[in-house]
Amino acid sequence: MFALAATSAAHPWFLPLAAFVLGACIGSFLNVIIVRVPAGESVIRPASHCACGAPIAWYDNIPILSWFLLRGRARCCGRPFSPRYPAVELLTALLFLACWLRYPPALAVCGWIFLSGLVAATFIDLDHLMIPDVFTLGLGVAGVLLSCAVPTLHAQYAGIFTLDSFRSGAAGLEGLLIGSGLVLWIALLAGAVLKKEAMGLGDVKFAGAIGAFCGWHGAVFALFGGAVVGTAWLALALLGRQLVRRPEGTPETNALTFGSRLPFGPMLAVAGALYFLVLRGPVDAWFDRFTLLF
Repeated sequence: MFALAATSAAHPWFLPLAAFVLGACIGSFLNVIIVRVPAGESVIRPASHCACGAPIAWYDNIPILSWFLLRGRARCCGRPFSPRYPAVELLTALLFLACWLRYPPALAVCGWIFLSGLVAATFIDLDHLMIPDVFTLGLGVAGVLLSCAVPTLHAQYAGIFTLDSFRSGAAGLEGLLIGSGLVLWIALLAGAVLKKEAMGLGDVKFAGAIGAFCGWHGAVFALFGGAVVGTAWLALALLGRQLVRRPEGTPETNALTFGSRLPFGPMLAVAGALYFLVLRGPVDAWFDRFTLLF
């Protein structure tokens, strides 16, 4: 910690830059995870390769930059690379930078783990309308464990580590249970009314994972904030933006149909990230005022 403080004092730009670069590298790895985990493939072997089968050289695999240097095409065969690859890398880099600037080091590392999980879950859900258990159950368990290891994750500052750790871990577990339980009840009630599945169990577990990192305030905010994000998403879709996956057999059209399925996981992720990085203070203050009324 003293070394970090000394480095930051001598070169205030170095650590934020390092956080940005690290985030870009993690974003590159998240691109691999997003493609391979739903397919049941290893994220380690084989090494990165083009769709034609040729391995990608290290100098063509530099996060963010390589896509622009290669003008979005593979050097080996000229196949186009999706612009989503540098977009995920840049998004992750910016989230890592924001986390570093917002929080002290230990809490920033917790945020890196949390936000990386949100990014991967978001794009997998957009592609496959599902979220693997590693980003729901796994992220939830990680959130509870990190709550115990880093009590400041849930604002515990009593100064006695054992007591702070217990309280923070309890807050993480409380957020996991309340977040998942609330979404489960909404899913069950909506399913009973609509006579079909309205929300998958992946969303239920994902809300719990957000609660493990953000507490029950963050989980509740993610649910209702995610609904607001979803409303905006639907508005864009109605304006002709194809942001939803249509069921098989639906004619190709820019119009949003009643049969369209809109993944809710990305909405939860956006709201959870906003709470963690920006809105924790105002949201917690609102909840405190609200609870005083009762």
